Amino acid sequence: MDSTAGTPRWNLERPFLTGRFYQEIKAPTHTTGSKPFSMDSFTRGTDNVIGSYPVSVQELLVIDDLLSALVGIEGRHISIKRVRGKEGHVIFQIDPSMDLALQELTQRIFPLCEDFVLICQFVESKSHFKNGLVNHAFAAALRALLLDYQAMVAQLEHQFRLGRLSVQGLWFYCQPMMGSLHALSIVVEKASSNNFSGSAMLNLLQSQAKAMAGDNGVRSLLEKMTQCASSAYLGILERWVYEGVIDDPYGEFFIAENKSLLKESLTQDYNAKYWQQRYSLKEGIPSFLTSVAGTILTTGKYLNVMRECGHNVQVPLSENSKLTSFGSNHHYLECIKAAYDFASSELLNLIKDKYDLIGKLRSLKRYLLLDQGDFLVHFMDIARDELAKRLEDISVEKLQSLLDLALRSTAAASDPCHENLTCCVERTSLLKRLTALKDLECAYPPHLNKPIPDSDDQPEPLSITGLETFCLNYKVQWPLSLVISRKALTKYQLIFRFLFHCRHVNRQLCVAWQVHQGFRAFNTLGTPILRSSILCRSMLKFINSLLHYLTFEVLEPNWHLMHDRLRTAKSIDEVIQFHDFFLQKCLKECLLLLPQLLKKVEKLKSICLRYAAAIQLLIPSIYVPEPDAAVGSLGLDRSKPRRSQSRNQQLNLAAESSKICDSIMKFEKEFNAELQSLVPILSNSSQAEPYLTHLAQCILGVGSEQ
Repeated sequence: MDSTAGTPRWNLERPFLTGRFYQEIKAPTHTTGSKPFSMDSFTRGTDNVIGSYPVSVQELLVIDDLLSALVGIEGRHISIKRVRGKEGHVIFQIDPSMDLALQELTQRIFPLCEDFVLICQFVESKSHFKNGLVNHAFAAALRALLLDYQAMVAQLEHQFRLGRLSVQGLWFYCQPMMGSLHALSIVVEKASSNNFSGSAMLNLLQSQAKAMAGDNGVRSLLEKMTQCASSAYLGILERWVYEGVIDDPYGEFFIAENKSLLKESLTQDYNAKYWQQRYSLKEGIPSFLTSVAGTILTTGKYLNVMRECGHNVQVPLSENSKLTSFGSNHHYLECIKAAYDFASSELLNLIKDKYDLIGKLRSLKRYLLLDQGDFLVHFMDIARDELAKRLEDISVEKLQSLLDLALRSTAAASDPCHENLTCCVERTSLLKRLTALKDLECAYPPHLNKPIPDSDDQPEPLSITGLETFCLNYKVQWPLSLVISRKALTKYQLIFRFLFHCRHVNRQLCVAWQVHQGFRAFNTLGTPILRSSILCRSMLKFINSLLHYLTFEVLEPNWHLMHDRLRTAKSIDEVIQFHDFFLQKCLKECLLLLPQLLKKVEKLKSICLRYAAAIQLLIPSIYVPEPDAAVGSLGLDRSKPRRSQSRNQQLNLAAESSKICDSIMKFEKEFNAELQSLVPILSNSSQAEPYLTHLAQCILGVGSEQ
């Protein structure tokens, strides 16, 4: 429903009050024997044709009629006819019996009369509330011009009453107004036919002013009209760049506000468009603001963020900072630039100082990028049993309490930000999650960027547990959610899940290595245990090299690069850009955006986990404690030779056990095959992706031991 005020009915029912009588003449109620009233019969009660008078009398009569026609009123011998199909257009006609010379001079003045009528119609129609502030201001400027025009007509009429005005003199005195009203009538006609308002109206006035560059008088008039029409528009602009408020009752401003987008969506929706679409540019930007439209939009957005934080701030105003007009000196551009610089620095200082952006990012690095490992080690120890359960059996509340316990009992307790940490359990594997996030796909070398199969073609592992799906979450408040949005947090979580699982694989291989250390005192040469020990060492070196690469070759240098950039950032948009670039680069260099490499690394980790689980079952199964194992320290020396002999017998049994041999050889063959298949891919792609050189060196180092 249109919220603008309506036009009073009498404005339409009584057209004589608005000067539209020449267009809207209503016939009175017909009575018996009455003659219908028509436009053609609207004369001043004479049936004498003008040609029946002498030429001198004809001139006096036509001057009298012309003075009326100049203000849109019919005379006795000059009539007004509407043009069909053109709203507001009329033509003036003269009695054909008039002297031909007088007709010629009279018809030269008619275009001025017609332009006056057209402009009057525009002023009346565009003064309605619904047509917007720019049209209101333009109509007011036209009305002021028409007052000067009508004063000129009154002066001419005075000269006529004194007997000092001829048709030739009337034509001479009308010359200055002819060009001005004709140029304005062109603008009015175009504006009416296209229903222009707001920015379109301003652009039309500017283009017409440029087109009249050869006529200084008309160009100056159109420029003045543009200034008058833009005054209301500049008032809207001033409130936006100085207060961050859109005071636009008629929707004319080139910035649109989408009130359905709330700031809370930044922490809830991965695809939140609050910062990009809450305020956006519309089509039809005024030509004099095109070059700074983005700066204007950003300035108001910054002021809005501060206002929503309860930090009431307004750009300092002075007499020189008023956006009252625009001209060739481009002073308005300097005002807009000054407002942008102020808003940008204020918001940046607010987020950096009051809301401690750098501190929050350090906290994210400490916990989600595993920069501080003591709490994680403690948590993995106390939550081992719960994380080993299937997804449907895991209690998130229990994990949360264990996480709080781990945080309070380690060095993290001194960090006030640790209270923002919460835990969650994803419902899908890491590969599936990456598949679902389509916006993470980037253009990489074809041999590395083979798309991950659709979720229907890639079934979940049957044994997926909390160890593969455990994740940390971080509570972020406004306005930090502009930088640390749900999308940014999701990227942090993807890196965390990858690192967390790598740490889990490392812990399991360490347990398997400890099992092997129980046999160090014995001769294991030629036994499966020795072969298994070598394989375990290779796996440990692989996972340690991977963790070293992820931590010291990817996360640390990229973090310090981002940190240095944030210190020199000039605006919050640069902060967002640097932070997003950091996350995207980390995802890429952590192999999370390279499906082919990631699947191979996941396969290698899976082999390591299966091997560690098998070793923890197979090797202890061949160790049978001696009956006197519980003998006190006094009998320890006597039982040592006998126990040594028993252990050697067990090793011989192990060597003969085909089950153990086959299992270890199978793991060794599978691990080496996957590892070797990874080497050429990394080597070939190192030139295109230099960051893979470091990982390739680590992998080649592992391979050289085989």
